[in-house]
Amino acid sequence: MRKPALTIDNPFTNSYERQLLQLSRGRGAKLWDANGNRYIDLGAGISVNALGYGGRRFSRIIARQARRLVHVSNLYTTAPAVELGSRLMGFAMGVIPGGAAAVHFGNSGAEANEAAIKFARLYSKARYNHTRTTIVAFQNAFHGRTLGALSATPNQKYRHKFEPLVPGFTFLPFNDVKAIETQIGDDVAAIIVEPIQGEGGLEVLSHETAEVLRRVCDTKDILLIADEIQTGLYRTGQRLGSQSVGLHPDIVTLSKPLAGGLPLSATLIPGHVNELIEPGDHGTTFGGGPVTSAAGLFVIERLSGDRFHTNLQHRIQQLDEGLRGLAESSALLGRLRGEGMLRGIEVTAGAEKISAILQTARQLGVLVLRSGKNILRIAPPLVIRKRELARGLELLGAAISEVEKGR
Repeated sequence: MRKPALTIDNPFTNSYERQLLQLSRGRGAKLWDANGNRYIDLGAGISVNALGYGGRRFSRIIARQARRLVHVSNLYTTAPAVELGSRLMGFAMGVIPGGAAAVHFGNSGAEANEAAIKFARLYSKARYNHTRTTIVAFQNAFHGRTLGALSATPNQKYRHKFEPLVPGFTFLPFNDVKAIETQIGDDVAAIIVEPIQGEGGLEVLSHETAEVLRRVCDTKDILLIADEIQTGLYRTGQRLGSQSVGLHPDIVTLSKPLAGGLPLSATLIPGHVNELIEPGDHGTTFGGGPVTSAAGLFVIERLSGDRFHTNLQHRIQQLDEGLRGLAESSALLGRLRGEGMLRGIEVTAGAEKISAILQTARQLGVLVLRSGKNILRIAPPLVIRKRELARGLELLGAAISEVEKGR
């Protein structure tokens, strides 16, 4: 018998709901609240907890590194940071043309995108003085909530209370090849794009669009930035989401799963950008610290294993089949979105129904996310087991059925 979920009034700013579900522990893809209720997690902390919860080896590595060094600042470095940087540069081989020449560590996805934007402006100024400063992004994109990243995010829901934002940003329709070919002017320094729009409805960048983006950027000497905050590190089934859509960016930004739940981001840049950067042009106090870097090395090791990759492909197929079954069984649901382990289902009945589904699902014991206005987002831990995923989809189906019957 499930007890009432334990929600508490929290001490946080009104940026968050006044009452939040209080979680107490986790194991694998399961979570428990403070009243002992168990949940199958199909959200992974918003695509962060790729390795799930409660990993003993992961905890030991963090504790061991914390006993040695917790922080050294960016005036020095440590072996975990150097090794992680080298491993991430290897991840970019075959994706960034010519490979990545350097890594800038930060703390969050927004910071990674801020760094990418700064480096793009620096490159453009060095090459073309002040004549090319515009950053092009796409409708329904989400690149973060800091002022620079927010300026690249067109959704007025996030923007309007904080305007004026950073100048020099413009937006084009997503997957509109003609707009890219005709509306990218000589004032553009960079184009930033998500392989899959994580917060914007889980639309996938088309291979045709990816090809045109690369061609236009090559022709006009424009830097192409891939925001891989949600799609990077095997979320789509490949090392980087760019591989899944045929995108070849100049700069790649990573964060969410990179340190297994600890705050860490990375901005991977090519040599022709790195050679223009001088000491003091950008920096970070905490980014690439020894503890988060040690955690990142463990995450990379786990995600890169052959056994892990084989199991992941099975879970991707299971998720796809399960979601197709749900979509076919309910009149509330429309087409599927996303790829790999970042998937979504359109709720055709509107925003009020999706809120009811999310609430009912939680009451039944499964945690699911939203993307955009009416998309159920499913992004479970990549280590989720077959039985856990089957049970999570079963509970989600039950929640959808309950809401459908109550309409």
